[in-house]
Amino acid sequence: MGAVPSTPRNNARPQDTAEYLISTFVGEKSFPLTSDFWNKLLELPLTIQWPNYRVLQACETFVRNNYNTRHLAKILIHLVWSLQESSTTSGLSIDYTKAINAAYLCSVFLKYTIENAKSENFEELYLCLNEDETAVNILRDQNIGSFVMHGILSFIGSTEVSSQTYLLHLELLNFVLVAMSTQLRSGPTPGPKDVHPFIDAAMGQESAVVGLVVRRLLLNYITRPRIPSRGATHSIFSEDGEPGVLLKVGSAAASFVLMPFNYFVSSSGNVSRNPLADNSLLLLLILIHYRKCLMMVEPITEKCEDLMKLDSLVKEDSYFSDNPFYKALESARDVEFDRVDIEGNGHYGPIVRLSFASLFDTLGLHLADEGSVLLLYSLVHGNSDFLEYVLVRTDLDTLLIPILETLYNASRRTSNQIYMLLIILLILSQDSSFNASIHKLILPSVPWYQERLLHNTSLGSLMVIILIRTVKYNLSQLRDVYLHTNCLATLANMAPHVHRLSAYASQRLVSLFDMLSRKYSKLAEQKNEKMLQTNPNSIESNNTVEDMSAELHIYTDFLRIVLEILNAILTYALPRNPEVVYAIMHRQEVFQPFKNHPRFIELLENIYSVLDFFNSRMDAQRTDGEWSVEKVLQVIIINCRSWRGEGMKMFTQLRFTYEQENHPEEFFIPYVWKLLVLSHSGFGFNVGAINLFPVPLPIEDARIEEETEKEQTDELDV
Repeated sequence: MGAVPSTPRNNARPQDTAEYLISTFVGEKSFPLTSDFWNKLLELPLTIQWPNYRVLQACETFVRNNYNTRHLAKILIHLVWSLQESSTTSGLSIDYTKAINAAYLCSVFLKYTIENAKSENFEELYLCLNEDETAVNILRDQNIGSFVMHGILSFIGSTEVSSQTYLLHLELLNFVLVAMSTQLRSGPTPGPKDVHPFIDAAMGQESAVVGLVVRRLLLNYITRPRIPSRGATHSIFSEDGEPGVLLKVGSAAASFVLMPFNYFVSSSGNVSRNPLADNSLLLLLILIHYRKCLMMVEPITEKCEDLMKLDSLVKEDSYFSDNPFYKALESARDVEFDRVDIEGNGHYGPIVRLSFASLFDTLGLHLADEGSVLLLYSLVHGNSDFLEYVLVRTDLDTLLIPILETLYNASRRTSNQIYMLLIILLILSQDSSFNASIHKLILPSVPWYQERLLHNTSLGSLMVIILIRTVKYNLSQLRDVYLHTNCLATLANMAPHVHRLSAYASQRLVSLFDMLSRKYSKLAEQKNEKMLQTNPNSIESNNTVEDMSAELHIYTDFLRIVLEILNAILTYALPRNPEVVYAIMHRQEVFQPFKNHPRFIELLENIYSVLDFFNSRMDAQRTDGEWSVEKVLQVIIINCRSWRGEGMKMFTQLRFTYEQENHPEEFFIPYVWKLLVLSHSGFGFNVGAINLFPVPLPIEDARIEEETEKEQTDELDV
């Protein structure tokens, strides 16, 4: 396939013509930009079938010859030219066909080249023209990466998605994702030596283009344009419904760019939800979370006896450049509420305007998807206007119910998704109006909650129940301190504003203290036993004791936070929460072991003040027969009215706020690419070439490795 066959006859079959043109494209002969060869290649209806090995051969041949031919650079330039020409036409013109073919072919060969690049700076791409073509002033002093990204992003941002343009938009999104996959070849920590020609070029685009792209990607996510009918599809689909040329590409070449066919019929027979919306979201996440690491060189200012040496000494440090796409997302405004900036915090450049109501509703429908969760996090953390919009919505259940249901099913979700959801709840709980409003919204039922029937439960009570359940799950499974902290921090923010917490939520709150206290007591016992057994001269034993002491200290902090949560409810909201008082009275024995603990004395004094008050009222109450739950609760409700908080010590309200880590890129860049590569998006990147994050073994490979290890172990046992 790598050889160049002789030119087919005029009456040759389309298959022969396609064979010739693509073989010529990957072959040794270099065609100038102005050659008619490019028009013939890009206008060809691609309906031929090729097996995997032939596509792989074509890619290998292409990479081998690209140094001399520079055909990758040339077809990229023709892609932009086709987009420029199609922008001036309407309907399904030949320019649209050429643009789709160009984007598709670029994706196939660019992806293979990136996957198999040997150099750290991707020299194999050869994004420049030979010297004999430099006289053609096509780039306007831009390099090819900038020229291509400007052309593609401008088209995406300025061209409406319609039945005629749908496939072109989809192929362009595919191409941009492929072009930015150079990040998969870099390590998890961005460094100044990392080379990413296309995404760096995207970061250098003017603010007007950036704003249009962010708006278009968000609109695609919101409106979720449908795949056009077969009559409007591109010619890469053959008449019998089989995939066209290069569609038989294995993961070693470019399985991702098999779309849109992969979205029509996947290997499992499932139909994708919406390819354009899905890829728009993934691309937006990649763009907004990318951070370019640069070197900063500053003269050293310390005293130096030799002034001549001072001039030559420099202090090197790295820093991250601003991300214009993230800034555009930060500046997004609601088209239905154009607020005047009265604080003088003006935004430079174009502002992204779209319907926050539509975005809010779309997010609520798709929060089972990790990409949507990450977008919601990016919005509530980075865009103060959108956060304010969310907080004033009266139907907060639109977002919170899917979040809480996902946390309920935490065992079937990734730890990253759980973290993101908990951070979103923490950010929302920083607002007192949010904490108050969630207790006013009553849910008739919660069908997905299986442990107990929840009827007419407030959204706030459900949130308390699920957060406590998440802590319990973390204790038994993940054992992650960060997850514990986020759950307890959100509960602490909610505590002063709790209103009519349900009986079940109140019980779970007291049970949370009991659960953590049992863990604390077990750790304390293990530590004491270890100390008795420890050899003072043993470094290993001493380290173990130190680790146990550190863990014990962490659980001491957790117990104190739970006590502060209970204190906040009793101090600021006791008359409105008789069920909390009942739960504390019913399980008052769980607090006894900690009554004299130095970290808890003052907090428990308040709890015992409440217990003494209501226990004395119970003792003074005459009753016929045994005390029932209803009778006890009735006494509590009556005496809540006379509660004045006498003897209670006032503590400063706990208020936790979320602060992003110093180097968020080390988490977000690998996370976003994991969503793309390891999800069912069809992006079949060669896992052996990925350095950005560890890739789990396929199930079959993992099974074989496990069996091999078992056999080796059995041999050793014998």
